Amino acid sequence: MKWITRERIRIDRVSSAWLIKKFVDPAAEFLFAPRAEILERATAEGATPYHIPEAELGQRDGKTAFDAIIAKYDLTDPALLLMADMVRAADRHLSEPAEGAGVAAMSHGFALMDLTDEQILAQQTPMWEALYHFCQAKTKSR
Repeated sequence: MKWITRERIRIDRVSSAWLIKKFVDPAAEFLFAPRAEILERATAEGATPYHIPEAELGQRDGKTAFDAIIAKYDLTDPALLLMADMVRAADRHLSEPAEGAGVAAMSHGFALMDLTDEQILAQQTPMWEALYHFCQAKTKSR
């Protein structure tokens, strides 16, 4: 299945792509477009849009697209719920949980490396996988 979001991916868009690929659609193909073209391209490509207000999997009410994907696909893994808190903190510049600041710094650092969206996604995937394992360990120790 194809998925589409706004170009120049960062925190929520990258983490959502990781979440989709890992837990929703292992064969996912990601497309990136300018904001004004997303819905038109989604229709033309048969792609599911995410991280735009008009999309079912968009940001709204203080929640991220990562939150929307968790809700829509009924993902209940405690580690993912903790990750959602970290993604929200990073994306919304919240102070808690503290890991959100590190997530934001890493994600914005990738954006400064003059990489394509595809390269950012490929290079950040291990970061999100590592964060998931960290969250698994943290939720098991509670």
